[in-house]
Amino acid sequence: MDLFEGWRKSSHSGPGDGDSCVEIAQRQARIAIRDSKDPQRATLTFPSPAFSAFVEDLKRR
Repeated sequence: MDLFEGWRKSSHSGPGDGDSCVEIAQRQARIAIRDSKDPQRATLTFPSPAFSAFVEDLKRR
């Protein structure tokens, strides 16, 4: 059973390379990240505040 539900793929993963992306899901106070090409493999998880800070830093670059 997948503990994380509602996996979402980046809005930038359009046609062509659309399957070469990561997906994210939220569960309580954690964010999970997985490879969209192989979703059965392990996921990385981070505390939500750390992931939010990471994304905001990417936006500033």
